[in-house]
Amino acid sequence: MTQQYEVVVVGGGAAGLAAALVLGRSRRRVLVVDAGEPRNAPAAHMHGYLSRDGMPPADFLAEGRREIQGYGVELVRERVLDAARDGADGFTVTLSGGRSVGARRLVIATGLVDELPDVPGIAERWGGPDVVHCPYCHGWEVRDRAFGVLATGPMSVHQALLVSQWSKDVVFFRHTLEAEDELGRLAAAGIEVVDGEVGGLVVEEDRLTGVRLADGRVHPREVLFVGPGIRPRTELLGRLGAELRETPFGKFPVVDETGRTTVPGVWAAGNAATMQAQVINAASAGHLAGIAINTELVFGDLESPARKP
Repeated sequence: MTQQYEVVVVGGGAAGLAAALVLGRSRRRVLVVDAGEPRNAPAAHMHGYLSRDGMPPADFLAEGRREIQGYGVELVRERVLDAARDGADGFTVTLSGGRSVGARRLVIATGLVDELPDVPGIAERWGGPDVVHCPYCHGWEVRDRAFGVLATGPMSVHQALLVSQWSKDVVFFRHTLEAEDELGRLAAAGIEVVDGEVGGLVVEEDRLTGVRLADGRVHPREVLFVGPGIRPRTELLGRLGAELRETPFGKFPVVDETGRTTVPGVWAAGNAATMQAQVINAASAGHLAGIAINTELVFGDLESPARKP
């Protein structure tokens, strides 16, 4: 027989664990399916989370797993291969381990994937102390150093202007960016614009010391900000029939304030629903989804007692 759960949570990051915590405390039978690929795995520390500022992401997730298991939530290190509607009030979820489980409600908290520019050295140092993307996550730690900003798209000018709050020594590497519209704002902010494609990084004693252009010129820099491309992990939502909205950063599901998608019984939380969800926002979104799901189940079962497991 297919094992039955009230809620299956797909993804064990901050959003998924927060939803599972609320639902576990609500005495729901919950399964969290986690592939173990958190977006912030390369980062040594996370910041901006009140009471957890500076905590290693791996420690944060380990503590979250410990907490949910204290309320009887099950967690498996697998992937969800597929999910499909099973009757009027349920889903069948196929796991990579070969079994299928039933769920009355689904939380999709699969996050997104950062797609880095093809510049030698960036992937190796990504998320470390000197190749970063978010000033709110890393700006304080690298303040007042010599910044570089690698242009990767139309939002890169915005990024360069923003990071100038943390250092007045900012160089904008235009790389392959062709747009001219916003470059004047950089000059007005005192940010130097360097033309030419970037060929790689200069690293000495495991420390970034410069950015090397393809023509061999080197600009001394201590920190490089890179805005990656992103790929939302919304394939499962698409197969379930959720409405997706086009954004400059990919397709994200249409959701209400609790994360409820256009598919009855399916919620999306964290970076699966928006690119802007940092850890603290993702946890909040999961919390809201958990409350909304439990409330729906409570009142749904009161109206239809025969549907209660």
